[in-house]
Amino acid sequence: MLTRAFLVLAATSMIALGSQAQEVPLPLDFPLDGVSYDESIPKPEDVIGHVIGTRHTAPHQVVAYYRAVAAASDRVAVFQHGETYEGRALIHAIVTSPANHERLDEIRAANVALSETPEDVSDSDLESMPVVALQGYSIHGNEASGAEAAVVYLYHLAAARGATIEESLDNAVLLVDPLFNPDGGDRFVDWVNRNRGAVHTTDSQDREHNEAWPGGRTNHYFFDMNRDWLPIQLKESQARIAMFHAWRPQVLTDHHEMGGNSTFFFQPGIPSRTNPNTPQENQDLTGEIATYHAEQLDAIGSLYYSKESFDDFYYGKGSTFPDINGAIGILFEQASSRALESETQNGNLHYAFTVRNQFATSLSTLEAVTALREKLLRYQRDFYAGAPEFASDHDVKAYVFSTSGSVGRAAGLIEILQAHRIRVHRLAREISADGKTFDPGTAYVVPMAQSQARLIEAVMEERTTFPDSLFYDVSTWTLPRAFNLDFAAWTSSTRGILGDELSRGERLSTGRIVGQEPAYAYLIPWGEYFLPREVYALQDMGVRVRMSTKPFSIAIDGVERSFGPGTLIVPTEQPDATKEDIVAGIRRLADEIGITVFAANTGLALSGPDLGTGTASVLRQPRVAILAGSGSSSSGVGEIWHLLSERFHMPVSLLNTDRVGNADLSRYSVIVNAGARADAEAIKAWVRDGGTLITTASGTSWAVSNEFMDVERREFDTDSLLVDVPYRDIGSTRGAQSLGGSIFRADVDTTHPIAYGFAEEVPLFRRGTTFFDPPTSPGSRVATFADAPLISGYATDMQLEAASKAMAVAAVRMGSGRVVAFSDSPVFRAFWWGPSAMFLNAVFLPGIY
Repeated sequence: MLTRAFLVLAATSMIALGSQAQEVPLPLDFPLDGVSYDESIPKPEDVIGHVIGTRHTAPHQVVAYYRAVAAASDRVAVFQHGETYEGRALIHAIVTSPANHERLDEIRAANVALSETPEDVSDSDLESMPVVALQGYSIHGNEASGAEAAVVYLYHLAAARGATIEESLDNAVLLVDPLFNPDGGDRFVDWVNRNRGAVHTTDSQDREHNEAWPGGRTNHYFFDMNRDWLPIQLKESQARIAMFHAWRPQVLTDHHEMGGNSTFFFQPGIPSRTNPNTPQENQDLTGEIATYHAEQLDAIGSLYYSKESFDDFYYGKGSTFPDINGAIGILFEQASSRALESETQNGNLHYAFTVRNQFATSLSTLEAVTALREKLLRYQRDFYAGAPEFASDHDVKAYVFSTSGSVGRAAGLIEILQAHRIRVHRLAREISADGKTFDPGTAYVVPMAQSQARLIEAVMEERTTFPDSLFYDVSTWTLPRAFNLDFAAWTSSTRGILGDELSRGERLSTGRIVGQEPAYAYLIPWGEYFLPREVYALQDMGVRVRMSTKPFSIAIDGVERSFGPGTLIVPTEQPDATKEDIVAGIRRLADEIGITVFAANTGLALSGPDLGTGTASVLRQPRVAILAGSGSSSSGVGEIWHLLSERFHMPVSLLNTDRVGNADLSRYSVIVNAGARADAEAIKAWVRDGGTLITTASGTSWAVSNEFMDVERREFDTDSLLVDVPYRDIGSTRGAQSLGGSIFRADVDTTHPIAYGFAEEVPLFRRGTTFFDPPTSPGSRVATFADAPLISGYATDMQLEAASKAMAVAAVRMGSGRVVAFSDSPVFRAFWWGPSAMFLNAVFLPGIY
């Protein structure tokens, strides 16, 4: 623990290094035997201007230091593997011996062979191979002690001299990523440094200790990036995962912080909460590595624990993702000071102390991976060498899925699979599976017989039974369900059904115009995922786009073709756009999203209403605001903001909740409440005047509580289950009634415009135990949870009973406006593309419903 003398020095923020013997650049003693330091390597304070642990270090300072060390050391090379949404560099250092640097490409190729051609890698080959470890820090930007430790660690790796470090770097290639989340880190560091005076305070009520909304945990769009390792919807994740798969490390470490009253955690986590797809040997090796962490923390007298609190279940986390990729993932959680120093039940906790523990376990990781080098290499080789047997023994031989009316959604799923080195083939012939028919040209096959067989099973499986009833995160993530694609398990031989393998980025279809041009009007069936984006672009050009609400048929090229409700009608003669611009825009639309557009040469229908019918309305270009700021869910806000801004290229206003009462709400046609407390009366007045309020998740609870819609909350009495439960089991029994994330089936009214493009059933992501009776007003039930709703994931009988026939999506009138309520997030973690299309319908089609 920190000495009283140290605390006095810390209170002045002028912590000096100790005696000349103290060579680790930290304001705390850190004993290292047999190590001296090369004075030609700059210390952190030489570059960034302060001793690590005496103030918070900004991301740009970390990057500057890494580049300065790379310029001075032949052990270190720094590479940029991407950039953040705010334009900050995503870097990693490759640290190894100078001799290894000379043959880095050869080392990487040999390492990749462990997963590509494991049968060709002998035990004798392993004897001479260096181990590869990816050490990553501070994916939650306000858990900053990791990034600070990464600075000290790089200094040690570059400057330390002695037999131990030199032997370690001969036997290891370290990929050190100091800043998984520089945007969030910058937001946090700016806050704490700006709100600290010359003499810091330990007062937990002080501004330094309490970040303003949204805090620094998340990235630019307020996403928790430590849930995105598997779905990789964020640009930072995509860059990081590309680097991971380029190297395929044997060990990945992920440095975090937790509540200040805790101590230090390292994995293994709770044994019963390990994903069943993870081999037991993975956990055994994790336990063996843990002994090195314990020894290092023992040496400096730091308290720690393992096998509690955290699990290894969801593969979208940094410490669990490696487990399904033939590697070992290690989570570190350090009690957080957040500010420079804070009061805890264990005494005052200084930032420097937290950095020291993170540095200590960085060192213990290096010691462990070099000591266990051959075991780790052999484990990864054998993991992939066992893939053919795993696939052969598995009942499922392939998974097949179709475009289900949206090439865009299918392409989105394929992009994820291919990014994780999973092969996807076109379907060679028509097949039937699980009561569904799949056609060549619109269906794709993922064979199990490939190196990533275990990962395929992990992302495709539907599971409803589990060894434990408690989950740290979601209990399921079946990707075809998230993309609302028809899919099935194929249990017969794949011979004859595998067509050509898709290359990365290959287009699934090409756009085309059917019919003779010049056209009287263009007809576009609704349902393609990215079509709203292209409609918005046409509207930007001044093009008026109409939507039919009735079915009709019309001659196209002399052939009668039928069109359903939701068909877009784009006349080529319009007052605010030239015919040439309209034609060019339509051709660009078809090419951009790969769909068929029909050119009609007459407005006269063969059946149903003509194209000029009053049952077709002009779509208004949406003007969207999202309620944001204090009192709102930053993750809910971020999901919608990212969807509209990044994916659909729309301007979006983030409207502070405390300004709603005084804001000019008439500027917006749509307001989204994704979990905010705001001036309900002001928003009601705006809705009654014609606005559309869309609520999601806890935003829907707010709408119900404030009487935007007349529905009843269903009671969910957990306490009744605890009456006879022993005290020691109350926490776990109560926790078993949580619904952390499952997939439910909902029945859909496909005639409702919000459901245009959807089938009669839709999979929805469900978390939380708040359920509502569906509204009773006519035409208000867009989607209702099925009588037996569970598709995949954990849910108790009580939860399923409460969910049965409950409201999933509803739309009610209020004056001249409308309220659309989603019981959950339709855009959960950005990878639930399926229900997000229903949200987009709510945004784009208010004049239709």
